[in-house]
Amino acid sequence: MPAPYLLWLTGAGLLVALVAWLPLALRRLPLSVPIICIAIGGVLFASPATPLRPMPLAYPLITERLTEFVVIIALMGAGLKIDRPFNWRHWGVTWRLLAITMPLSIAGIALVGWAGLGLSLVAALLLGAALAPTDPVLAADVQVGPPKTGEEDEVRFGLTSEAGLNDGLAFPFVNLALALGVAQPGAAWFGPWLLHHVLWEGVAGIAAGGVIGWAFGWLTFHMPAETKLAQTGDGLIALAVTLITYAVTEMIEGYGFLAVFVAALTLRHAHRDHDFNHQLHNVAEQIERLAMMLVLLLFGGALVSGLLAPLTLMDWLAALAIILFVRPASGLIAMIGLRADWTEKLTLAFFGIRGVGSFYYLAYGLNHLPLAEGGRLWAIVGLVALLSILLHGLTVTPVMRSIDRRQGRDPDAAASGG
Repeated sequence: MPAPYLLWLTGAGLLVALVAWLPLALRRLPLSVPIICIAIGGVLFASPATPLRPMPLAYPLITERLTEFVVIIALMGAGLKIDRPFNWRHWGVTWRLLAITMPLSIAGIALVGWAGLGLSLVAALLLGAALAPTDPVLAADVQVGPPKTGEEDEVRFGLTSEAGLNDGLAFPFVNLALALGVAQPGAAWFGPWLLHHVLWEGVAGIAAGGVIGWAFGWLTFHMPAETKLAQTGDGLIALAVTLITYAVTEMIEGYGFLAVFVAALTLRHAHRDHDFNHQLHNVAEQIERLAMMLVLLLFGGALVSGLLAPLTLMDWLAALAIILFVRPASGLIAMIGLRADWTEKLTLAFFGIRGVGSFYYLAYGLNHLPLAEGGRLWAIVGLVALLSILLHGLTVTPVMRSIDRRQGRDPDAAASGG
């Protein structure tokens, strides 16, 4: 029998090979990389040779930290590949999704959890905050293409920018659930929550991301010396910016997710057309895909280990309602008045993909406020993520290819680099 170490090396090598090959193999098929990863994880962890059971409640801190890392590197990649300059009017679809769709989704999901599933108010609010954001990790198939490739129609731009910003804006509602959970009767909690978790942490996140992004933009593209970072040709600078931005922002108690996305936008703005942007984006994307596949393998393992066991029939119905009604209805309300055809509006409303970001928010919330309903919350979030990955993964390729054709683009030529 081979040594376990050698088996792990073999598995790691196969994972890296899949990271490189699967996106190409599945480009024209109604399948997605996440679906394949979950299936592989299910088979792997269902084997008697794999005794590990990767249940999130059994490994709460690892779950939080691993999903946290995947999200921040995905946010860096998303910000780097947006070609559209930051402009209030030109980002109109983003503000609609953030200011209307996001709060309506949180409220709708919380109402489903509280009135429909009998969850406590704190648990229902945490569920709403965890499931409302569009995931920047699993939404790659509906996002804009790499820098300067021209793959930035209104649908792709809207979903990319929404995924980049709503992860930071969901945190105030996670913290609202935590504040309600620990509040003593008669104690003031709304003021501290509003001043610190909404105003300070939001402003600090935007400011820190802007300053650090500007500094690295100057060091990378404009420093008057041959030692500017762009001369290295090493895209690992993207990882450095991600880690520094997130860590520094968290140290000053700002929203690190928001800061990373703002830093990415600011870094890209420093020299929008420089070829080095491709190296930065490519490294961020490769690290993101590798980390994402690891998380989804573990998610597949959790599914076969009993993650969904606490579910009731009402939980299944609620999960379907969240995917098929709450997000689409909230999205369509936000699209009222938007100058776009109905195909684009429906796509923007429908593809609010849930996944790794939701895992992080729930892990964070339960690590800071353990709830008796924790197991059921994980089951519901896991089910919604699974349904989202399956439903959106099976429909995204034909839908996006149809949009490309309607807008005069040849998806096959784009796929082959033509």
